[in-house]
Amino acid sequence: MSELAAHVGVCCVLTLWLALALRAGPALRVPSQRGLWLTVLAATVAITLFQPKVVTWLTEFGGTYRTVSLVRNLIGVLSAGLVLLFIVDSTRARRPHIAVTAGLAAAMGSLLALYLLGADRTVSRTTPQGPADPSSLYWWVLGVAHLAGDAVAVVVCRRYSTRTDDRDLVWSLRLFAIGSVLAIAFWCGYLIHLHVRIDGMLPWLSLIMSLHGFLRAASLLVPTATAFARSLTALRTTWQLWPLWRDLVAAVPHVALAPPQRTRVHEVLRPRSPYALQAHRQTIETYDALLDLQRYVRPDAHDRAHRQARQAGLRGERLATAALAGALDQARRAKLAGAPPSTPIPLPGVDRGSPATLLAIARMWPSATGTLPALTGPGGPGGPESGLLHDESDTSRRA
Repeated sequence: MSELAAHVGVCCVLTLWLALALRAGPALRVPSQRGLWLTVLAATVAITLFQPKVVTWLTEFGGTYRTVSLVRNLIGVLSAGLVLLFIVDSTRARRPHIAVTAGLAAAMGSLLALYLLGADRTVSRTTPQGPADPSSLYWWVLGVAHLAGDAVAVVVCRRYSTRTDDRDLVWSLRLFAIGSVLAIAFWCGYLIHLHVRIDGMLPWLSLIMSLHGFLRAASLLVPTATAFARSLTALRTTWQLWPLWRDLVAAVPHVALAPPQRTRVHEVLRPRSPYALQAHRQTIETYDALLDLQRYVRPDAHDRAHRQARQAGLRGERLATAALAGALDQARRAKLAGAPPSTPIPLPGVDRGSPATLLAIARMWPSATGTLPALTGPGGPGGPESGLLHDESDTSRRA
């Protein structure tokens, strides 16, 4: 169990420092996020100094267990105080802010005074994380300070998480609250251990502290995770929409701000704008091109594509999407062949440019342009004898 707790502790510390590094820039620029970042920073330093390997390493370079313990505990109390200040600052109330600041100064001053008086000299030298003698006021001041801060954090975070519609803030508050619950469990167990020495308890407490650290890191990384998820969604949209967007933009080039790159791999690996903006732009340009191509849709194109897609074995939503793709491909080919525009014939289901509809068409687009019976014939795709293209050729000749 001790080895597991040690490994989890190391992973926790690395995760916390990584989270702090990733969120440093955005958090320090935004006052509303700066307090949370500083709170997690203080907790990270305290948790780092709680790891046995770190304590051993510091003692090898001239430190003592008492000194490391003091620094760790002072920073831990500072972290608990910063939690309260972070919560009080959101209420913009002056008196609670003064009270928390005074309480924080009193707690840290008491710890320092008790340290200088030697009230913590019974801290175990064989177990760097071990508590002091049950009579030590030092450890009770420390434990009560943490319990007060974490208890208030649980109540306030839970309350505010039900009053906001910001999903990032909701999850940050919930994760922070769960982490505070684990911190309460840790300090309750630690104070109990002052009076009732339970063999094997410290590794479990160390594991609880590490899980608390993971949750602190997670609460800080919620905006980063959300941004990453949005980037993945935009990247997926860009990748799936690219073949349809490329073909429609080739037929209606004036709708595109920039021409397509050579392949969609280039479009993804060398984006000319952020993924979210690129996906949004391609969606709008695809819909604009679709509106323009409705002037080239033959009156019977959609019905014919629907019948031929059914003959190909498609059913349900795939059948409807394939019919749209077939009619749209007919219009694209007609414009590329030089057919004159006529009165626009709206295609069913695309009047509002739903991104989901466009993506559905894009997923059927290779089939619509290469394998559907409506678009193939003895001459191959686009050949002179292909179904809808043959009709387009007739239209061009009649024109």
